[in-house]
Amino acid sequence: MPSPVTLPRQSWGRPDAQRRALLVHGLGSNGALMWRYGVALADAGWRADAVDLRGHGTAPRALDYSIAAYAADLAELRPDDRGAWDLVVAHSLGGAAATVVAADDAAWARRLVLVDPALHLAARDREIVRSSQERAFADTSIAAVRAEHPTWHPQDVELKALSAQQASEWAVEQTSIQNPEWDVRGAAARLSVPTHVLASDPQVYSIFRGALAEEVLANPVVTMSVVAGAGHSPHRDKPDDTIAAFFAALG
Repeated sequence: MPSPVTLPRQSWGRPDAQRRALLVHGLGSNGALMWRYGVALADAGWRADAVDLRGHGTAPRALDYSIAAYAADLAELRPDDRGAWDLVVAHSLGGAAATVVAADDAAWARRLVLVDPALHLAARDREIVRSSQERAFADTSIAAVRAEHPTWHPQDVELKALSAQQASEWAVEQTSIQNPEWDVRGAAARLSVPTHVLASDPQVYSIFRGALAEEVLANPVVTMSVVAGAGHSPHRDKPDDTIAAFFAALG
């Protein structure tokens, strides 16, 4: 297991809330961009902690950007009482890392919600991700983000620009280079805690689709819903529909 780094957190909700959630962002983003889930959970009486992944936001920089390294950092995170997280909400790359942790340690989290998780990247998805990250780093201004995502909430626009300014471009590049297989389907098959995949609409763009979805859903603990009209970041593309689907999955 790679050596972990300590990840910075930001939180929503009362510190003494009985239910605790961990929020994990995707490649090139930061913890603040999980604010939709943080606000919604806090309003429902939860405490939600979001982290910046290694090489992202204000988190420590490192040399190892394998999925195993991202997972090693998450494995060290526990609620203040050192018990299990009641819920882990993880997007894209964060979903891959959280899946590895939960598969290896069923006591880490009682439940997972994976948001269009990057459990396996085919060549097409790798190229789409590479192109998206290139554009993000080429112009990190608010204006550039707004032009590409005109329907996003102003806070998402601001935070996406900030996340590109904060993240290490080298770390993001290395995340692709150091994960030539990018495949945690084996870990997904070993999941034993209730897991819901909040998928994006394949008609827009989704990583979790087709044969990958069918394979992962063969594990009986995994369920899935699709946010119609949303791309890879449904909480930014269709926030109201996403949060409604999120709470429907929690039951």
